[in-house]
Amino acid sequence: MQPVPISRRTFAGECRPVKKVPRVGRTQRYNPAYRAWHAAWRSRHNWQAWQPFPLRAVYQQFLPDSGGEIIALIKDSLSHSTDIVIFGGGVAGLWLLDRLHQEGYRAILLESDALGSGQTIASQGIIHGGLKYALRGSLAGAANVIAAMPARWRKCLRGVNRNDNAEAAENACDPDLSDVTVLSDHYYMWSDSSIRSKLKTFLGSKSLQGRVEALAKTDYPKFFAAATVDGTLYQLPDFVVDSNSLIDALKTKQAEHIFQLSTDSVEFPRNSSGKVDALTLNLSGQPLTIETGKILFCAGEGNQQLIEQAGLNTPSSQLRPLNMVYVKQQNLPLVYVHCIGDSFSLTPQLTVTSHRDREGTDVWYLGGELAESGVGKSDEEQIAAARSLTNALFPWVDLATADWHCLRINRAEANINNSYRPDDAFLIEEDNIVVCWPTKLTLTPSLADKIVELLKSSPINTTDQEPAENLNALLKRAPIASAPWD
Repeated sequence: MQPVPISRRTFAGECRPVKKVPRVGRTQRYNPAYRAWHAAWRSRHNWQAWQPFPLRAVYQQFLPDSGGEIIALIKDSLSHSTDIVIFGGGVAGLWLLDRLHQEGYRAILLESDALGSGQTIASQGIIHGGLKYALRGSLAGAANVIAAMPARWRKCLRGVNRNDNAEAAENACDPDLSDVTVLSDHYYMWSDSSIRSKLKTFLGSKSLQGRVEALAKTDYPKFFAAATVDGTLYQLPDFVVDSNSLIDALKTKQAEHIFQLSTDSVEFPRNSSGKVDALTLNLSGQPLTIETGKILFCAGEGNQQLIEQAGLNTPSSQLRPLNMVYVKQQNLPLVYVHCIGDSFSLTPQLTVTSHRDREGTDVWYLGGELAESGVGKSDEEQIAAARSLTNALFPWVDLATADWHCLRINRAEANINNSYRPDDAFLIEEDNIVVCWPTKLTLTPSLADKIVELLKSSPINTTDQEPAENLNALLKRAPIASAPWD
């Protein structure tokens, strides 16, 4: 269709009657006054196919140079309907967005900053099966829940979930992650000789048989083959993905449904039943109403602000801070390992993953007990502790010219059970809003399962939804966060 010449004054005059039509949400298109106005508008401008007010087409085709005056009129006259609105563009929100579309729902995602900013981009990218939670001698709780996760992630990484075969039948709506970079196909656990007998007895238990393999020295990866201290290396079913490529792959699948919006611009009005079934977005002083069947908070640390803005009483978030360390130096060897200390505790003494910055410099990213115990330390104290620990554990590596940095990050989790860490992904619903915490990166598929189960047990109206592209002229696109060392 060719653009129809139209003056700013004429168009503004035609917009104004829209504002006089009562806003009745997703039934608006059946309002006789609206339909009569829309029919006249279509006839005047040769708009053939009936559809809700064609905001994007009008803005892009009829008024490319109209400026803020006309788009303000459009904003003031627009509402949008969708099945689900997701807040938070980390891996949990992005995974849910793709999963929900595969399940047949229409959803949009709103991110206040950059996609993956916060916990996702600060993650070490370890997809683990919960073995480290079993180091106290029990496989209850978290370890049992997480055990199936590596295999499920690997299937997503192979991209088989969209194929018509037997392997794809289960979890067929999981995302296709075949474009994600896998940094290491295996993760390892290193112990020195002081706890060898205790660890051997534990790992030989019936419950762990087949999940952990003690490697012969001839099978050690290059880094540990050069070790100058005595120890034992175990191969775990865990592996490591690149967080940036994970965010990018999830974003690419659903890019047209992802927008950037400050949460300070959002209001959560209640209907006559006290439920929240619409959002009001204040865009430069102009309200935009988004009506929805369900709202999901998946914003990590940002969940608490959203909980308070929405006036929710039941959900509550807790933060567990970390003081991570990353080390940059040319030609650092690749290493992906949990180092188990004498305490044989829940948290490994040191957890190391290898990365590379955008300039090609190698990076070691250090977590584990080092990051937890370093919360109260200054950066100088934490770096000194990291230097001492890495020198003790890996004396064969020369880090004399390395560049050391600290990264403080908060892990956001549901505040349950007297502030203990939840065993699984967790969600709680109040007033049509579901607040979600995946708890761990590896548990993201479990969170998606729980959300889909909730939606199926309490169906929402999925008819008469409007395409997300109608919002393109109003909302910005969210960029992808950069890695901490870039």
